[in-house]
Formats: sequence, C-alpha cells, structure tokens
Amino acid sequence: MDLTSSIRPHLIPGTAGIPQHAGPQNPRWYALCVRSQHEKVVDKALQHKGYLTCAPTYRLKRKRSDRTEVIETPLFPCYVFCHFDPTHRLPVLTTPGVLRAVGAGNIPEPVDEGEIGSLQALVKSRHDVSPWPFLAAGQKVRIEAGPLVGAEGILLEVKYNRHLVVSVSLLQRSVAVRVDQDSVVPVY
Repeated sequence: MDLTSSIRPHLIPGTAGIPQHAGPQNPRWYALCVRSQHEKVVDKALQHKGYLTCAPTYRLKRKRSDRTEVIETPLFPCYVFCHFDPTHRLPVLTTPGVLRAVGAGNIPEPVDEGEIGSLQALVKSRHDVSPWPFLAAGQKVRIEAGPLVGAEGILLEVKYNRHLVVSVSLLQRSVAVRVDQDSVVPVY
C-alpha cells in the first residue's frame, strides 16, 4: 500500500502566515463527520475557505478478474480533520458534505495535538500505512530515528513485523506503519 495525503497548510495571501480564520481563541484540530465518500469534496471546500485540513489517504490494490486496480481510499472514512476556532465554527459546519463536528452535543471536542502531529509524520514519511483496529491498551512508544522521528504510538507485532499504531482517541480509529524495532523507545 502506498500513502498519499491532502494535509496541506492553506493560507490566504497577505496574511503573513496566519490562517484566515484564526480568531482571538487559539484554533485547534477538530474531527468533522462528513457524508460517506465526501472526504475529498469537504477537504477541498475547507481549503478553499482558508482552513488547514487533514484528510489522509492510502492506495489500496484491488484484484479484479482481468486486472489489478489501485484506488485511493481515506484512512478515516467519513472524517476530515480541520484546524479552526470553535467559537467561529459556522463557516466550517455549513460546508457542503459536513454533517457535524465530533464532540459532546453542540460542543466540538479537540483532537489531541500529539495524535495529529504523529498522523502527519506518518503521512509525510511515505511508508506503507493502512487502517488498523483501534487499540486502547498496549506499549506506547516513540520513534527516535529515521523519517518517523518523534511519532508516538503503540508498538505491535504482526507476523514477525513490528508496527507503530497511531490512534485518534476521539474517533476510536487507528492507522499502522511498519517500523524498525531499533528506532523505537518506550514512552513513560
């Protein structure tokens, strides 16, 4: 599996590196629940509005009777991550395809900054990344060497291969990437 992503900082020209919708509150990352198969549409619409978005995808090979087909599939189906100020969320929530922000009632709950940072490190690494069942327990580790340096997650062994599993607790979803055991140290 190959990884591509649409994690792109989109800034409005002339704003000196400040996102268009940065308000007096400190903007954070939030998970948006979107209509099925609308991740790309929502991602592009939010970027057009000037928001930072994260809608990571991976390439999945599917065997057909006469050929092998490669399709780009979201790592988190029906979810797009967006960086915004929750006090000014109406432009985000009225974007076509957005159903709601993930949270309690009408109050969106932010995604842990460390989890988003680790997810972005996985996407930038170009390693084979794939969805993984959410893990609530296990050994938490940090990568100390190589292109994934600084990424934290849970170390798992599958068929004699070591994998780093990065979880997004709010969504109870995870992704996995194969890692070299020598570059992993425990997090206490």
